[in-house]
Amino acid sequence: MLSGIIIVILIIIVILLIVYNVMINKRMQEFKSTDQKIKSLSVLQEFMSTIGEAETVDNKIKKINNILIEQFDIKYSTIVVFDGAEYVIKATNVNEKHWDTMKNLQSEEIFQDSITTATPKYVTVNNEQERLPYQKLELGRAKSAMFFPLYIDNIYIGYWIIESGQPHAYDSIDTTILEVVRDNIVSALKTVSYQSTIESLPRKDLYSELTTAEYLYGKGKDIIDKYPISTVCMFRITNLEKINQEANRETGNNVIKKVSSFVRESISSEYLFVRYMGPKFVIVFSGIDIDGANGFLQDLKNNIENLKIDIANNEEQKNKKDKNKLTYVVPKINIVLTTYYKGTAIESLNKKLEEYLDEAPKDENQINEI
Repeated sequence: MLSGIIIVILIIIVILLIVYNVMINKRMQEFKSTDQKIKSLSVLQEFMSTIGEAETVDNKIKKINNILIEQFDIKYSTIVVFDGAEYVIKATNVNEKHWDTMKNLQSEEIFQDSITTATPKYVTVNNEQERLPYQKLELGRAKSAMFFPLYIDNIYIGYWIIESGQPHAYDSIDTTILEVVRDNIVSALKTVSYQSTIESLPRKDLYSELTTAEYLYGKGKDIIDKYPISTVCMFRITNLEKINQEANRETGNNVIKKVSSFVRESISSEYLFVRYMGPKFVIVFSGIDIDGANGFLQDLKNNIENLKIDIANNEEQKNKKDKNKLTYVVPKINIVLTTYYKGTAIESLNKKLEEYLDEAPKDENQINEI
């Protein structure tokens, strides 16, 4: 009788312990899930912070990849994007000798279904002597990998792949969290793609040998935004059209070259100087207020308007009577400047300056603040 009671008590204790262990395990899973969500949120916050930094697109993507490696303790992480012509490694910590393999994984049969169905693909080996199907020269580098195809608006743009040096490293990993991270990578790539477009727009102007205005909206803005305020100056060669008519267009082109060269040699390398459009140019005095720029501009204006630029000897000038022949021209400029505040839209500011110069009287020839 006593032994039966003891057995019943032991059974009850065992049941209670099982229930307790189940509850503890459930609680641990909840804590683990919460911790993963917190980590995922932290990663997203770091992504957003990186996107907002004054860096080039390539540097931002590399920083994002480094965040993934550090936060999720990933051995190898590689982001590959199709640039319209070929697949390009945007970020990786894999040795460069393996890059040809890593940027051509979309051609591997093992990942074709993953790309077609937009689902992750997990591959691993069972022992140290085996190698992953896509590996060529990397026998000892990676033994497990997870491949995530990347899509923007249902269009395949590339992939993110993580690798481990251990077999079966990702057997029990929560892919839901990694898919959230994958989505965050796509969001980041989508955001920086607009910046990438802006960075690819600037060109060298043929006559002035200056970069075009688009430079100010990409890499130029990163330089300007190192300072809380700067002064933006736009000037117009007001008599350029007249020079083209009374002399010739070749002389007008020479005026653009001479004025551009003179300004470029006169300003500090810390300041930005671009050809905005036609006879209009922009100087950005990074970190300088209007008062600091005004005196310099007055001297610059005086010096430009003392330039004597020889007439280009073309047939049009040769055929003119001696009394109508020009021997040189003198450029005249109208200047407008304003304050730029870090983080604001410099393109809107330039539009405002351009409107002022376009609406100003043709003979206006001074320095204006707006």
